[in-house]
Amino acid sequence: MLYYAAVFLVIALIAGVLGFTGIAAGAVEIAKILFFIFLILFIVSLVMGFRGRK
Repeated sequence: MLYYAAVFLVIALIAGVLGFTGIAAGAVEIAKILFFIFLILFIVSLVMGFRGRK
């Protein structure tokens, strides 16, 4: 999932350089959403991993 966030970030950067601001803004929003979903899932898996060891 982090890979897809990075891909959308690169798409946003390329679109921003080429002047497609609408596409760039959309890609940035998608990248943000995917990054936060990844972060939440990562934290949940860490907590569950620590709880499982006891």
